[in-house]
Amino acid sequence: MNKLRTKKNLAGDDNNNIFWTTMSDLMLGLSIIFMTLFILAMTGFTQENLRQQKQQIEIAKQLAEKLRAEKIHAEVDNLSGSVKISDVELFEVGSYQLSPKGKTFLNKFTPIYLNTLFENEAIILNIENIIVQGHTDSQTFKDVKTPNEQFSKNMFLSLQRAYTVQDYMMMHTKYDRKYDTTLRKIMVVEGKSFSEPILDINGKEDFSKSRRVELKLKVKGSNLAKLFGLKFGRD
Repeated sequence: MNKLRTKKNLAGDDNNNIFWTTMSDLMLGLSIIFMTLFILAMTGFTQENLRQQKQQIEIAKQLAEKLRAEKIHAEVDNLSGSVKISDVELFEVGSYQLSPKGKTFLNKFTPIYLNTLFENEAIILNIENIIVQGHTDSQTFKDVKTPNEQFSKNMFLSLQRAYTVQDYMMMHTKYDRKYDTTLRKIMVVEGKSFSEPILDINGKEDFSKSRRVELKLKVKGSNLAKLFGLKFGRD
């Protein structure tokens, strides 16, 4: 009897081992499939990012060359194509109204900037937003009593300056008006107060450089759903 029971138990153990072996193979197979998809996805992201970066570098190069040729003083980031414009070029001290010099600057700058972007269809199709971003320094306003009040006053000034630049660019300058429909979809205005100061070589805030308006390009990103043609939720 003991021998029979032992044989039955061994047979049961073999059945269990077959089951677990099958499950292990299934999990291994799923892991391989997942890793393959993951590698493909990451490879796709890398190639897409490299392509977009190459396009942005080319746009930055074109912008810098054209602005330099017209003797327009603006700092162009060689990698992202972001443009920094000093407040000295645009506004009187503490004001968000464009100075005569500021209007002259934007009259020359805007057609070069927008036409350069829109002439490259591959670039403009991948731009999610053109962000007009205002920045201030952290120097204290007169009669301000708390740090939060100081921040809020600078937030208002930075936002108003960004809006003033966007408004003048779209309402008063002479770029190709066939771009208006797209611009209305992608142009965004932001205020940053003094949250992103520019520092000097000693790590201290450079007040004159911190006061600026930036034009940034936000490029559309890839994602797994887009890569594999998947859709989630409502369109």
